[in-house]
Amino acid sequence: MNTTATHTLLSRRGMKDLKRDIANLEHDRLRVIHDLRELDKTTGHDERLARIEKLSSLEAIEYELQEKRIVLSDARPLPTRRARLNVAIGSVVDLIDQQGRLFRYTLVDSFEANPSEGRISIKSPLGQNLIGKTVRDIVEWSAGMQSQRLQLVRIM
Repeated sequence: MNTTATHTLLSRRGMKDLKRDIANLEHDRLRVIHDLRELDKTTGHDERLARIEKLSSLEAIEYELQEKRIVLSDARPLPTRRARLNVAIGSVVDLIDQQGRLFRYTLVDSFEANPSEGRISIKSPLGQNLIGKTVRDIVEWSAGMQSQRLQLVRIM
């Protein structure tokens, strides 16, 4: 069975971040419920408006909490034993451009992608072109009107 087609694969960091986000949302949910109970004891107009805002906030928190719980229930850790000869989800790769600049990226599922932190989605143009490559392969992809070209120098 191909787990990438049916499950979200997350790194240890991604799994930890997701669990932390859920815990924070659960805490926020309890705080809003407490605030609502306190507002139930009041009858003023301003308090009724505050209650409406709190209910809206609670709805948003519960929606986000439900979405993250669904992702967590479907999430699987990245395989720990995989061939390091070919790029796969979870691989950390070093690439060099024609000017000799080094770029390091970790390939992740789109759920935990954050290019500014060096985590790129396997569904991004670069990520799609990296999958299956081996050291010394040239990776080419289009970014708008420009064509990009990097050489794969290391897979970790």
